[in-house]
Amino acid sequence: MLNLKTISKILGALLGIEALLMSLCLFVSLWYKDNDIAAFLWAILITVAAGSVFRLMGRHADNTIGRRDAYFVVAVAWVIFSLFGTLPFLISGDIPNFTNAFFETMSGFTTTGATIVDYPEHLPKGLLFWRSLTQWIGGLGIVFFTIAILPSLVGGSLKVFAAESTGPIKSKLHPRLSTGAKWIWIVYFVLTVACILSYKVCGMNWFDSFNYAMTSTATGGFGTESGSIATFHSPSEEYVCTIFCFLSGVNFTLLYTSVAGFKFRQLFRNSEFKFYTTMIAAFTVFIMLELIFQRNYEVEHAFRSSVFQVVSFITTTGLYSDDAAKWPHVTWVVLAACMFFGGSSGSTSGGIKSIRGVMLLKVVKNEFRQILHPNAVLPMKIDGYNVQMSKRVTLLGFIGLYLFLTLICAFTMIAAGIDSTNSMTITLSCLGNVGPTLGLEIGPTMSWNELPDFAKWISSFLMLVGRLELFSVLVLFTPSFWKEN
Repeated sequence: MLNLKTISKILGALLGIEALLMSLCLFVSLWYKDNDIAAFLWAILITVAAGSVFRLMGRHADNTIGRRDAYFVVAVAWVIFSLFGTLPFLISGDIPNFTNAFFETMSGFTTTGATIVDYPEHLPKGLLFWRSLTQWIGGLGIVFFTIAILPSLVGGSLKVFAAESTGPIKSKLHPRLSTGAKWIWIVYFVLTVACILSYKVCGMNWFDSFNYAMTSTATGGFGTESGSIATFHSPSEEYVCTIFCFLSGVNFTLLYTSVAGFKFRQLFRNSEFKFYTTMIAAFTVFIMLELIFQRNYEVEHAFRSSVFQVVSFITTTGLYSDDAAKWPHVTWVVLAACMFFGGSSGSTSGGIKSIRGVMLLKVVKNEFRQILHPNAVLPMKIDGYNVQMSKRVTLLGFIGLYLFLTLICAFTMIAAGIDSTNSMTITLSCLGNVGPTLGLEIGPTMSWNELPDFAKWISSFLMLVGRLELFSVLVLFTPSFWKEN
């Protein structure tokens, strides 16, 4: 039923890429002469050996892949990448517990940013770079990265892309998927380089600049210090972080076509972009006023803290410049709403995506009109694109399943003794690939280390499901997926 030879060939290529990425971290370890050199050497050897076995199993593959194969290989690829990604942590002994190592790696590749490391500054430089690199690669997608650099790998790359891409409405940059993928990766790379240089100009050293730039543009959230951006006490760095996280939360295809073609009006006319920026502006003003009148913040400090946290939560980055746990509890509701909606489709951010927020508003508007005109046939257009009825049904199915998973997993954690606010926001954070949580037991500035192991496995599963937009993973658990027809 499944084309196992082609799947094995793809997995072998992916593990080869992962070994290459580990080699970059080995170079960092050698440069800083840290004690994780042997760990990366062994991790690379094991990953290359496993990749060679997969390639050997797929040596006579016919390079064709069906839709069922595509969904299977995408879900499995993220799990396998995370499994082998634990090796540097386990072999070095810096994260000796497998559950913790898998949680950290899955959080990295899915750009969630939740961490079990209490003091990242105590980790060797190579492992810190590995954490950041996992987020940067996971930002646009592991398989999407492969399509960009290995366009001849499989004949069904479009199906693989459909299984991994985010958002209900797809926009094409180029008729050939591999060419479009390359251009999007170029946009991503340019943003990252610009972010590195901006951090450096603001006073960061080169190592921190590289790490924070990778986690900012990937909207990931891992830091090299336990205090995140707040460690540096630099308003300029906070503004730089806010700007690049904001840009990384915009649809990359839209960003490319509007900036490269000097069509800025196209950017500001886009419905999703307007929804995204309106939410940021409204939430920022609300929290800023709360901080001024309830916590006696100065105006600039209140604006900087509020816009940073709003952008960080809505783009699901998870970096922080202030402790939101000490803010008025009404601000937690706003930040939880940011977790839920997320950034734009086709960006590195998580959540349900702003485009679905636009679609929901239009569905509600149409329902009111339908009440007044029962026999009317009401189209739903977004930026000239007519949304078919099937996509509207899928939207409601997606939102319903998202809320159902949130309630079930939050209930499970509450039943296990985790405080209710934490349980709900942990679930939203993992499903939306956000990173920080809200609450007092595990606040937005704390690690998740004290969670019980079963909660970490639930969280890891939610991270994967959220990153691949629910259906791509959950379809594997349906009986119809495994039937012949």
